[in-house]
Amino acid sequence: MSDSEYKIADTQGKFMQVVREGRQLNDADWTTGRLILSNRRLVLVGNEGKRTIPLSRIAKLGGRHDANQTVARVSGYVSLRFGKDVVLVAAEDHDSFEFDLYRALLDQRVVFARHPAVAGGVVQDTEWEKARLKVEEDTLNLALQSGKFVQLDLDDIGTVDTGERTVGEEKRLVLEAEHTEGETSVETYLSGSEQQCLVMESFLRKGEERSKADLDLGERENEVLMALYSGVSPFEIPNFLGMDVDDVEDIFEQLVELEVVEEVRIRREVALKPRGRNIASEAMNEQ
Repeated sequence: MSDSEYKIADTQGKFMQVVREGRQLNDADWTTGRLILSNRRLVLVGNEGKRTIPLSRIAKLGGRHDANQTVARVSGYVSLRFGKDVVLVAAEDHDSFEFDLYRALLDQRVVFARHPAVAGGVVQDTEWEKARLKVEEDTLNLALQSGKFVQLDLDDIGTVDTGERTVGEEKRLVLEAEHTEGETSVETYLSGSEQQCLVMESFLRKGEERSKADLDLGERENEVLMALYSGVSPFEIPNFLGMDVDDVEDIFEQLVELEVVEEVRIRREVALKPRGRNIASEAMNEQ
């Protein structure tokens, strides 16, 4: 290793190539060996030799890719896409190794950020600025050039979207992450190289998946959520929606049990949780 390269992880596990030159390998099988990760490369060492994957070549870090039953039976692995190839890696401690991969790919990288780009549903006039990334367990931290520090906690991520926007004077891939700042729903926009955007998206979507919920809520429940999402105080909900106070209390109780809102203090002051913001946002889009 060079002076600027350092080891991040060295562990046992197994690996398998499931796509070669764009062709699915249905008869692929696991190779047991050693997984060595540095800030520049991943080395897979097996009985038949070793394979080196430069981190700069990894286009996407993904989740499940169940090419066959041999793969499907393994509960924890990460898929690495580079060029026209896909390799699956399953470490003995999957969560720890996956976290190390995100660190290797994102830590100390400089991207562009706009925060908050949207606050309380209203587009803000904030400018794009440089931001340095730091990955901690379940958190993507941003140190903005202006001196502000932003935390994107996976447990607080509501939705993650991607699209093309103008950054500076050029069109770039932009990641839009909805979360909260205080009690306000905000969106932070992030942009960088294609690899950085795809890896950040993969990391933040872990939080989005946690907040998803297929709940069959009634019209009144959705109205309460939309009112909260729009900034109406929980105490003003009955008058705002023309509902009986006891009925609103019952709805709050139901939503707390479903983990859609959380109780802030007694007498039913509540705040939306990520899955509640998801539901409210979707309901408002259907109006």
